[in-house]
Order: sequence, then C-alpha cells, then structure tokens
Amino acid sequence: MNRRPRATVKTVNYGEPEDDWLNNDDANEEEWRPPEQKAPCPGSRTSAAGEKQAATKRTSRAKEPKVPNNETLQKPATKRKAQAPQSRAKKTKTNSDAGNMNAGEHKSDIKSDLPASPTAAEGGSSVRAKEERVSFTVLNADAGPSFSGWTAKKEEELEDFTYDEPALKKQKTGADSQTVLSKKSHVLAKGDLNMNWDTIELLSTFTCVERWVCANVVTLLREENTVPFIVRYRKEMINHMDADAVRDVQLVYEDLCTVAKKTQSVVNTLKKDGVLNTELDQSLRSCRSLEELDHVYTPYKKGCKVTKVRKAKALGLEAAATALMEAPHNLDLRTWVKPGTEGLSSVDEVATGTEHILAYTIAKDPETLSYVKTLCENSLVTLHSSVTKAALKEKEEQEKLDQDHKKLGHQKKKKQDIDKFQLYFDFTSNIQRIQPHQTLAINRGEGLKFLTVKVNIPDRVKTFFTGWCINTRWKPKTYAREEHQALIKSAVDDSYKRLVLPFLTRMYRTKLTTTAEKESVAMFVRNLRQRLLMCPVRGCVMMGVDPGFTHGCKVAVLSPTGQILHTDVVYLHSCRNHNEADKLRHLIFQYSCSRVVIGNGTACRETESFFADLIARRFFHPLDVSYCITNEAGASIYSVSPEAVKEMPDLDPNLRSAVSIGRRVQDPLAELVKIDPKHIGIGTYQHDVSSSTLKAALDSVVQECVSFVGVDINICSETLMRHVAGLNAGTARNIAEWREQNGRFVNREQLKLVKGIGPKSYQQCAGFIRINQQTMHSARSAPPPAALHKPAAKKVKGKSSVIPTHFNPLDQTCIHPESYDVAQRFLCLIGGSANHIGSAELQQCVNSKVGSSSVEELSKTLGTTPETLQLIIDGFTQPPGFDIRQDFGQEDFKRGVVSIHDLQVGTVLTGRVDNTSLFGAFVDIGVGRDGLIHKSNITLDKLPISQRRRSLALGPGQRVEVRVLNVDAKRGRIGLDLIRVLQ
Repeated sequence: MNRRPRATVKTVNYGEPEDDWLNNDDANEEEWRPPEQKAPCPGSRTSAAGEKQAATKRTSRAKEPKVPNNETLQKPATKRKAQAPQSRAKKTKTNSDAGNMNAGEHKSDIKSDLPASPTAAEGGSSVRAKEERVSFTVLNADAGPSFSGWTAKKEEELEDFTYDEPALKKQKTGADSQTVLSKKSHVLAKGDLNMNWDTIELLSTFTCVERWVCANVVTLLREENTVPFIVRYRKEMINHMDADAVRDVQLVYEDLCTVAKKTQSVVNTLKKDGVLNTELDQSLRSCRSLEELDHVYTPYKKGCKVTKVRKAKALGLEAAATALMEAPHNLDLRTWVKPGTEGLSSVDEVATGTEHILAYTIAKDPETLSYVKTLCENSLVTLHSSVTKAALKEKEEQEKLDQDHKKLGHQKKKKQDIDKFQLYFDFTSNIQRIQPHQTLAINRGEGLKFLTVKVNIPDRVKTFFTGWCINTRWKPKTYAREEHQALIKSAVDDSYKRLVLPFLTRMYRTKLTTTAEKESVAMFVRNLRQRLLMCPVRGCVMMGVDPGFTHGCKVAVLSPTGQILHTDVVYLHSCRNHNEADKLRHLIFQYSCSRVVIGNGTACRETESFFADLIARRFFHPLDVSYCITNEAGASIYSVSPEAVKEMPDLDPNLRSAVSIGRRVQDPLAELVKIDPKHIGIGTYQHDVSSSTLKAALDSVVQECVSFVGVDINICSETLMRHVAGLNAGTARNIAEWREQNGRFVNREQLKLVKGIGPKSYQQCAGFIRINQQTMHSARSAPPPAALHKPAAKKVKGKSSVIPTHFNPLDQTCIHPESYDVAQRFLCLIGGSANHIGSAELQQCVNSKVGSSSVEELSKTLGTTPETLQLIIDGFTQPPGFDIRQDFGQEDFKRGVVSIHDLQVGTVLTGRVDNTSLFGAFVDIGVGRDGLIHKSNITLDKLPISQRRRSLALGPGQRVEVRVLNVDAKRGRIGLDLIRVLQ
C-alpha cells in the first residue's frame, strides 16, 4: 500500500494530558477541558487494483458495529486528502451526551447503484516469494491505529457446513477491467443508514480507498469476518490492503454508523417534542460527524439551559429576524413591542432578541463556517500555553518548605511534577506544526491545573469575516435603513465573538488532541506488533532470572519447550555470593543450560555484572554460556494473575516471574499474550488516551499476530487460543476441554465437534490453526481408542456429518480448508503429493510449473483467483513448522558488560531498539540505560528503502548502529545518532 510520507519537525519535549472537551451552548463560555472518551481515527490509504472473489455464504446475521465518536469533518482542500471523522464516543441512551459539532457540510446525493470495481490487469502480478506473507506495515502520520476488534457472536449449528464447492471465477466488466462488487454491497449505497449521503461514497472519500474496495470491506465486516481472515483469504476483494488499512476503513464505517444511529435518535426525540420540521430533518440527516450533528441539535436539547436564541424564538421574534434579511424596508420593530412582557417591553429589547436569532443563524450556517475555516487555514493560528498563577505560587511555597524534613519527600515529588511542564510555561506553536507529544503534554498540564491554554486566531480573520458577512453572505436583499444595518453588524460581531470563536477554539483543540491520540495509539500498535513478532529462541535450555537485592534473585530453569525443570532463589549481592556462584554452576551443568535471561528491573545491572564476570573467568567452562537482558514489564502483574495461578498453582509468585522472563525469550508471542498489552512497557502517554480505544487497538494487533503466526492446536495454551481470529475465551476453553476429554486433534475438521464452533467460527479460525504431525504424536493426552478408529458423527437438525479421523497433510499449512479442492487439483496438475509438503522435490515441481505457466494462467485453469493459488503455492513450498517470525530479530546474547562511565562522545556501538515514542527511539546499548535517538536524527538516507514510509521508521527489536552524541551520567541520559539499520 502506498502511504503518504510524514513531514517531521525538529522539536523534542517530554510531558503528558487527560479527558474530553465539553459542549458549550450559545450562552455558555466555559473553559475547554480535555476529553473523557475518544479514539483516534484512521488515516487515509490508497489502494492498487485487485480482483474479486465470491464472498463466503453468510451464515448468521451481522451485528451492528459499536462505533466511535467523530471529529470535525472539513471539505478537502486542494491537493490534500480528505480527513476522516476523528474522535469516538461511548454508546449512550440519551440525547444530551453528544460532543461539539461543526456546521453541516454540503449534502451528498443519494446514489442507488455502485459502479463496477477495478481489477488487476491481466498478467500484471508476478510470482511472489515462497514464504507466508503477512502485512505488517507501520502506520504513518496520517494513519491511525486500529482499533476495535470484531468478535463473532455465539453461533448455533444450523446446518452442516463444508467447503466442497469450487471457488467462483473472476468476472470482468468492460475495458476498465473492474472487479464486480458483491451483490450485498449494493444495499449499502442507498438507504442503508437512512442519511442524506451515500455511505460507500463518503467512506471512500474519508479513507482515500477506492469505492469498490470500501464496499467489499464493509460487506465482509457485516458478514462477521475478522480482519486477519479478510487480509489473508480475501485479498482480491480488498485490493491487497494490509490489516491496518482494513481496520482504518472499519473504524470510519463504524463512525458513520454511529452518526446515523445518533441522528435517528435525535430525530425521534425532536419528533416527540413537536419541533421537527422538514428543513431541520434534512439538516440533521446531512451531518457527517457527531460534532456537526451536535452543532445543529444543541439549541433543541432539553438538558441544556435556555439559551438566548431559544428565549427570542419563544417570544416570536423569528419572523422579525427573517424580515430583517428578506425585506428590511418593511420592517418596523415597534410592531413587536408588548409593554409588560419581558423581552418585548421596548424596541431595544426587541432588537436584542432579533440580534440573538440572527447571530445564531450565522453561527450555524454551513457556508459561513466553511468560509471562516478557510480564513483560518490561510492565517497563522497559534496555540499558546502558560503557567497558571496557582502553580507558580505552589512552586514557590514548595521551595520554601524544602527545609521541612517531614514534608520533604512529598514536596519534592510535587515540585518535580510541576517541573516536568517547565517547557510549556511560556510555549507558542503554529497550530499546523505542533507535535503530537507536545499536544498530549500540554493537555496533561492543563488537566493538572499547571497550565492554561489558549488558541490565538489573528484579528484579520475577524475583519475579513465581518466584511464578508455584511457585504456578501448576510447582506439584506433590499435596502436597509441605517439602524437595520447597525443591527446586522452587531449580530455579526456577536456571532463571531460569542459563538464562532469558541467553536473554532474547540474545533482546533479537538483536532489536535485526536491527531495526537491517534499517533500515540499508532505508536503503541507498532511497538506491540514488533515486540510480539520477535524471533523465538528455540532448542536450548534456558535460565530465567528475576533480579533483586534483599529477597535475592529468583531463578527458573526451563526446558527447550518451556517446561519448568527447576526453580530456586540465589543471593548474588550478599557476602555469600561465592557459594551462590557454585549453586549456579551446579544448576547450569545439571541441566546443560547455555542461555541466561535477566530481567531489566531492580538489580539488573549488578546481576548482569555478576554473570559477565563469571563468564569472563570461564567459570562455566566447558559450557559456552551467554546472557541477555529482556524487558520484564508486566511480569509481576502476570505472576499474580488468574492465568498464572491456573498454570503454575504450586509455585511462589516471585518464581512465576522468573519463569515468565525466561519464556519471553523462548517464545515471545506465546508468553506476552498472557499479559495485558498496556503492561508490556511499550509506547508513551498510555494514560492520556482512551483506555477502551487503546485496548481495542492493541487487542486487534494481538489477534493479528497470533493468527498470522498460527497456533498448533495440540500444544498451544488456552490463553493463546483465545486470540486466534474467530475464537474467544469461551470457544478456547471448549477446545481445551475437548482436547482433555478426547485426546489430540488429528485434523482441522474435528474442530467442528467442539461446542460453540459453528460455520462462521470454523471458517474464520481454520486457516490459522495447525495440526503438526510431530507434535500430534507427542501430545501429552492420549486419545481413547474410539477417537482413533471410529469416525465421529455430528448431528445437526436431522442431518449427520461424518468427521474424518485421519491426518490431512494440508492441515499443517496456511491453506484454508475452503481451498483444499483447488490444492488437490493443483497437486494433480504438477504431479505431486500432499505427503511431500515442504520437501525439495515438491518445491522443484511447483517452481517448474510456475516457471512455465504464470500464476494468473494457472489460476484460470484451476478456476480460482491468483491470490488463492499463490497462498496454496506458499503452503506447498514452505517447510513444515514454518514460522514467519524467523525473519524478525531476536534477543542479543552477550558475554561482557559496559558501564555508562566508559562511554565517550563519538563512540560507535551496536544496539537494539527497546521502545519508541513520539519524539524518538530508545536503544539498549548494554550500559544499563537506554540511549535516545531523537527523531531528527532518524533521516531517510539512514534507513532501508522498505522502511522510509513509516511514521518513525524504527521499532522494538530492530538492530541499529549508533554514535554517541552526548552523555549525562548524573541524570542517566545518553544521546545517540543513528548511523544505519542493521539487516
């Protein structure tokens, strides 16, 4: 997928924010506050041409997605991609919870038919590398994280399900060679959401993805297909988009569904109140974001206080305001005077009420708001933050109290909190250039009452706005007397100061925060993905060490498969350390342990020095022992979790931490999925974004990683299974119970016998589950004789389906069961056998056939799509037990140690990226403290071509060569410059 490069600006700052701007109505001028609930919106992505494969038969009704809130939508500027709705809100039952809205955009025509979709030109694709490909492209600055996973609802087994039908052939539509949309996609165009815009057209505009692709993605999602399944097995329908791009489209579609649902709720409420008319109904149904909707709906809310415009309308002055614009020469305000009636007792009161109605009308007019936004885009709008008087006073008081020893500790902490925001005590930045981490830091400072924030809009905007309103947009249609002209000018000034200016301020603050949160979540997502996909260290006995001082270092010796061989506690940092060294040597010799994994927590450096000294003295000779440092974030939380108690019931929690640390290197994915992603120590500002949004985004990435790597159903844990696409906690538990009662799974078909796995769940999970012959025979639970020799029959509403009990070699590949018939025909075509999958002989047969006939030609012969055939080719040529993580980096094992005091400016070192933030990458160079490569030093010429479109380009686990720029040993800070990324 092509992505827009991110423009970077050289600014570094540390800091951090919190909650949601509240709506203020016409008369409300409350200070803006950070948001409570929100979610980053997806960015735009472009797609290349692709072909259509028939959608799988829908077996259960799709759920209406639960969706987020939206940010202000602007008309796309010239040469700029459209922005998607940005910000999410929780689902509510009342109408008083909507966020701030913009004025409605121009209405979109309702279109009933969708055009045919483009396909790839014939012969355009080439044979891809024979490995299981997976789209792990990093989000750029315009792309947001993915965020919400789709969970399939509990299914009932309504009918027998198989995949015996051959795949449908591709269809062409004329010279454009467009893919025909799924029939179900046509219902999405008109009337699907009962709005005045075309759902698919708007979705395509917001995401910058072709219309036919958007229609197919929506159709697939409505059929309860998971993102991993769509990305791997429906490539031709989504134009080969990666998982992040599909989630972007999903998120924007959910946003639009939320707008439609909220609009219908508002319409029903206003209809009950008797205030709904045709014009208001059309205005509401033209809104394309929750903010636009709220902007139109605010004056009619029962929950808000009676505004000035509502008072004036209740007095019947709306006709006077209309006459002021339509026929001012006939307007006489004295005719509305009613002595003794509040608001109508004098001409001045009548004029004031008329002015309020006109001011409100101006502020809600879409064309007027569009004009003022354009003025702001062409002006220097800045964000200014300054320290509050209360914070300064508190800081001064703290400095005076530093002499009080009783309060010293607390006061110092308080003072440090204020000092964190010192960079923003007098900070001004162009609204277009402010960095995401700066926005989050300012928001946090404002939430803590340390900072005050103001959006400065130049006076020229007001000048041009006033002139345009008086002379163009709100110019009376006929001659207006001087007093009427003065009334119009006063209404324009009042509208700008009281309504438009606060609206612009809220709009900019909302947009900045949403963009910053989107970038922060995107950083979390990318860091988590690369952490989970670290290459496992297999085939060796490993010792996990949870370092400590007083309570000693907890040690766990693990077998190559992660089984606990021995646990102990050694006191390496006491006077008895010589005896403890002998104990370590005894354990290492007893279990032939050659790898030591040390957690990076308290006493890490001292423990590392201890092992490094022993290794340097050849204390473990003749064994070649090496060690590595790994991130132990979340290990202590996991050690007391229900999963850990269930897995290691008789083990002390401290020793469970050592086991977790060791397993994190043996198989990072299998171990880290047991821990809540937000506790793994990735990204920054996790407390400043919506917890639900962050959790949804991280959970979706965990599901993506687990699914694409695949799980061996006979040996994987229940915790790992629940993250496979199509499965959940309930079905994973049922699979584990079935495995205990009936023995090992012999083939994928047996999954159909598990309670809770219906047609849709089986379709979604089958391709990601492996049945490996080696582990199948070595599985701990032996199956009953009946399970081995008698086919299992599954009764479904009078029908019976016979489940085979023999091993199918295709079950160990990435090939989906729905493509088994095509795979068998392909084997017949090349003269191969499924029993030789992964062998050099079969690889040669496949390569020979593909070399003589292209994938496109072969797919036509077999009646399938090139994408499906390519997946089959990958499955046949990949060796048994193929793991996509083998191309990712793994932990570095060392035999020595370097101190921060040994570093000198200019020293060239190699290290591994440990974490990335919005302002740079932290690199472990083996000195106890991570060094920071500021993002200004991560330039395109230092990166491989494949990484140059990424937001920050670097991610956890990557090996880099760096140069030391500065060392502050006292503060423990190391500045680094990136030389190159090591492949």
